Amino acid sequence: MCGIIAVTGGDEVLDVILDGLARLEYRGYDSAGLALTTVRDDATVVDSDLEGVAPVTLWRARAADGTRSLDHLAKQAEGASRPVRAGIGHTRWATHGRPSEGNAHPHLDCTGRIAVVHNGIIENHAELAAELTGAGHRLRSETDTEVVVHLVEAALAAGAPGLAAAVRAALARVRGAFALAVLAVDEPDLVVAARRVSPLVVGMTSSSAFLASDIPALLGRTDRFYVLDDDQLAELRPGSLVVTTLDGDPVEPVATTVEWDLDAARKDGFDDFMSKEIHEQPTAVANTLLDRVHADGHLVLDELRVGHDVLAGIDKVFVVACGSSYHAGLMAKYAMEHWARLPVEIDIASEFRYRDPVVDEGTLVVGVSQSGETVDTLQALREAKRKGARVLVVCNVVDASMTREADAVLYTRAGPEIGVAATKTHLAQITALLLLALTLAQVRGTLEDADVRLLLGDLHALPDKVGLAVDRGDDVLAVAEQVRDASAFLFLGRHVGYPVALEGALKLKELSYLRAEGFPAGELKHGPIALVEPGTVVLGVATRTGLWEKMMANVAEVRSRGATIVLVANDGDEETAGLADAVLWVPATHPLLSPVVDVVPFQLFAYALARLHGYDVDRPRNLAKVVTVE
Repeated sequence: MCGIIAVTGGDEVLDVILDGLARLEYRGYDSAGLALTTVRDDATVVDSDLEGVAPVTLWRARAADGTRSLDHLAKQAEGASRPVRAGIGHTRWATHGRPSEGNAHPHLDCTGRIAVVHNGIIENHAELAAELTGAGHRLRSETDTEVVVHLVEAALAAGAPGLAAAVRAALARVRGAFALAVLAVDEPDLVVAARRVSPLVVGMTSSSAFLASDIPALLGRTDRFYVLDDDQLAELRPGSLVVTTLDGDPVEPVATTVEWDLDAARKDGFDDFMSKEIHEQPTAVANTLLDRVHADGHLVLDELRVGHDVLAGIDKVFVVACGSSYHAGLMAKYAMEHWARLPVEIDIASEFRYRDPVVDEGTLVVGVSQSGETVDTLQALREAKRKGARVLVVCNVVDASMTREADAVLYTRAGPEIGVAATKTHLAQITALLLLALTLAQVRGTLEDADVRLLLGDLHALPDKVGLAVDRGDDVLAVAEQVRDASAFLFLGRHVGYPVALEGALKLKELSYLRAEGFPAGELKHGPIALVEPGTVVLGVATRTGLWEKMMANVAEVRSRGATIVLVANDGDEETAGLADAVLWVPATHPLLSPVVDVVPFQLFAYALARLHGYDVDRPRNLAKVVTVE
């Protein structure tokens, strides 16, 4: 979740950019940078990589010091050339390329006369980079972003009539998600911006124009706001805005009204970060899927850093994790075993190294951690490496401790998660592990290519289905209100529904401090059914898998003992609804992918009950976002 700010016109361009970047800090970032156009004839590029180029009126500064980056950037900006005509700024949450000054935005073209900042992922960056390098361009970073500025440079060299036309030509070559802003010294008052998937908002006054990836960066600067839609391009000049499609057709920009204060806007109008992050889940899943399929249809997980020959030699998989990450591993176990025909063990990380696990060079140990700093998981991975196993990390933070020590890394791209209870990072982890399962199946030859393509189609349909589930928050709230006074909750599931039940119980405990337990539904008669009495609320995962009939038999057992039954069911499944007191509806999907969708109503249910009881959902008591002690 990188941040973008751009300004043209007025006397305070640099101050507005620095202030806007500071307002975007809440999104999380590991580096920051800015580029400015000036009017001084003697200005030169301030960048050691570009020594010896012809003088131009462009000034750039970057810093990669984690959360101190903005302080260091502001210090550098004291030496910026003045007066400033226009500028772009960026806070980066690393995806492609480690956090470093060289990978920080803005990126420049070969001449140092064009700068770009970008949010999103350029899916075909590898093939574009190869083409550009072959044509003589020098790419200096590890990012996917840098290809864009060189494509703009090439379009101008080929005769594009101005920066806007060159950006349009460049984006015609690009696949993926983007929100970007481009600045060039030859048109020093112009900022060109465009978006697809990633958001951009424009603010206007009579003498200035502003651009940002999020409203907080612009609050107090203007009350005239416009939202760019997908595949639109904007030309911003002092006091002027022109919007066109990427094909060049004129568009009337859509005005929007903003009535938030700064704190509310940081949450995009949501009451808290958790609800904001729940609504960001479709994007988190979509971003984790982006850039993973080669043109020939084969999965390519570029950041793995190990060859397919290594993966093909694996004969056993362990997944080690804690909390919601552990549940993500449990959910993916079924797919790994079914698709790749590998035995998979799932371990609580804090127990793994103390039980003398049997691992060797043919074992793949997968550590799953949002932060990459969870000490129990880190120590488990170190134990696995000591025993000779290959170690792969699924992580949301580039260059975290685990990623540096691992043999291979698979990044989720959920963006920063501020709420303590995992939501969007959890769904992104399941998605990443499913991709790993498919990759193992592909390299081992246990699935035909046609089957892989069908499953990839099902995977890419998940963001929309997650979005449908998320949008039913009001329906889930109504169910929560019905059981708000209950004190005992049992979550039940079978097969892939079992870890969904575990995650539902965990969320309820974390947020509402209510007694909640998750069980395999078939285990009821082996003990847990003793807890069931009138007033007990039983929540079951009853979507249509191969064990649906058995699940319904378990539901009948608790219903006959007076429990209140709440079932997660597929849209339109009235047979299941007839056995429940309340239903949490979700779209149907492939059974092995269903946890990605089925867990959403349990998140919403826990959130709703916590709010009904008056608790702070962003900061549950006694819990921390990153656990760095054993």
